[in-house]
Amino acid sequence: MHRSDRAGTPASGTVVECRAVCKAFRQRQPSERPRDLLRNLLHPRFRTIEALRDVSFTVNRGEVVAYAGPNGAGKSTTIKLLLGMLAPTSGSVRVLGMDPVDDRTRYVGRIGVVFGQRTELWWDHPVAASYEWKRVVWDIPRERFDRMCGVARELLGVGESWNTLARELSLGQRMRADLGMAMLHEPEILFLDEPTLGLDVLAKRSMTRLVRQLSATGSVTVMVTSHDMNELEQLAGRVIFIESGNLAYDGDFASLRREFGDLRRLVLETDSATPPSLPGAELVGSHGLRHEYRLAGGGADVASLLSLAGEQCRVLDVETHRAPIDEVIAGIYEHWGRTRPAGTP
Repeated sequence: MHRSDRAGTPASGTVVECRAVCKAFRQRQPSERPRDLLRNLLHPRFRTIEALRDVSFTVNRGEVVAYAGPNGAGKSTTIKLLLGMLAPTSGSVRVLGMDPVDDRTRYVGRIGVVFGQRTELWWDHPVAASYEWKRVVWDIPRERFDRMCGVARELLGVGESWNTLARELSLGQRMRADLGMAMLHEPEILFLDEPTLGLDVLAKRSMTRLVRQLSATGSVTVMVTSHDMNELEQLAGRVIFIESGNLAYDGDFASLRREFGDLRRLVLETDSATPPSLPGAELVGSHGLRHEYRLAGGGADVASLLSLAGEQCRVLDVETHRAPIDEVIAGIYEHWGRTRPAGTP
């Protein structure tokens, strides 16, 4: 893809910089007693909710970074800060060398945003009309507009729905059209919030392939949030985890698995419906003659387990593979829940 000709951010280096960011909200706490109605109006009680606590990270140009965490961890607050929808209580947020709040008018012209649950497309107009509307309102140069429309039509397959009303598009078609529309002004950073929500397997694969192609140019930086951890593992080279408002992890998925336990699965097909007893391997379940076990990475010798199983029955087939990343993440979330101090939201 053509490199942006806009000045302001060096071709390489830091694109997103959050330094010691804190964000607190005041939440009204009204009394439930009817007799306190007047007091609730005149002297309301509040409590302070710390959504983010001293969060610091940087993102370099061309990176694809996943930003993840359990519900209520502070993901949405962080994204709103990066989009300029909120200002930090303390600390600083800089994106493309700008303050997203103070430089908002100039800033929004250099970013792209796609929300999986929302659309910019005009519901009762063809996709082409929505694209043309954005060209006029955003004052996108015709040469850039035509080039990026070509990207949307060729890489995203928007051409097949170019003259289709937005309300008649399938979910996958709408998501591709929304992503293409977000790219029309050739943003330098792309924020994707649940970009594959509701998409089928093929549509998800197409979206993942496209984001990789965009980032491969080195001119587009991508930050993506999603609850689909398998999708994030395939999409992003790096993941940042937020938990209870704190930065809990920043690194690649391979290191994440090693640090928090690289779970594996062992599947045996035997000549017996009774699963062999394998100390150190947790039986997940049996289906006929197939028995599945959960192994802790590095803590189980598969050869020894097979030898032990062979002493109890005849092993007909063997499979071993990594546990889905969702299972690893679920274990991390459960650990955080157990170790979280009492009273922490």
